[in-house]
Amino acid sequence: MSKDTHLAEVRSFYDSHPISLPQILEKLKRDGADLDALTEDTLQAYDQDHYGGVAANDALAELAGITDSDHVLDICCGLGGPARYLAQNYGCRVSGVDLTASRIEGAKRLTQMTGQADRVAFHCADAMNTPFADDEFDVAISQEAFCHIPDKDQVLRESARVLKSGGRLAFTDIVATDTTTGEGRRRLERELAFSGLCTIPDYRQRLERAGFTVRQADYLGEIWRDILIERLAMYRSLKDQTVERFGLAHFESWDSAYAFFVGQYETGGLSGVRLLAERL
Repeated sequence: MSKDTHLAEVRSFYDSHPISLPQILEKLKRDGADLDALTEDTLQAYDQDHYGGVAANDALAELAGITDSDHVLDICCGLGGPARYLAQNYGCRVSGVDLTASRIEGAKRLTQMTGQADRVAFHCADAMNTPFADDEFDVAISQEAFCHIPDKDQVLRESARVLKSGGRLAFTDIVATDTTTGEGRRRLERELAFSGLCTIPDYRQRLERAGFTVRQADYLGEIWRDILIERLAMYRSLKDQTVERFGLAHFESWDSAYAFFVGQYETGGLSGVRLLAERL
């Protein structure tokens, strides 16, 4: 599959994701939130579409040593939940970049609704070729997103380019293990738009080639297994909304794919990692 074809599939995957701007706004309304006076404290319970919620944001922020003087890049920022959370709770400026226009539009809308546009900005661009200047950021973060990027070396080189010397890259990602099968990889690529999953040793080598020194690598497989079992149940609870927006066939296809994905964590066919690397 060509790089361009794969990136088109990633866009399509997130354009039809169960968690979306309309879904978030509908859930807020149903729970009685005042959308005309929406705050980050309220929104953060709805917009954290990554494993571990706000606790995962704090884990990355603490690992990277984020402070109020930092300019942070959120790579593959999605709907912007972590970016808004970090800006409010750590006082930093955050720029988010994402490939999918609908995610960026949603991120901007939610940021305006919570009054954070002065500290958080979003850009629709390929993480392998961003619009930012060299040495622009103090910290870069990403959560469970590099698994979708077809050229891991390029996204790591691009991360190094936009970071200052001594800047920190802190990210989590889905990783392969010694028992990941070829058929499993192909199914994850076909159904969840994954591409070229790395192992933890792979990431260490790629980061070093890109100009980083790896400072810490935390194994997250068992923690994520339990989180993902709960997420599958959460996605299934959104069946009516998903069917209404995308049809029954889409829901059933998503459910089958995600159940397979979660099963890989239960059998050890997939794992997770939290990495900290410093740009030389």
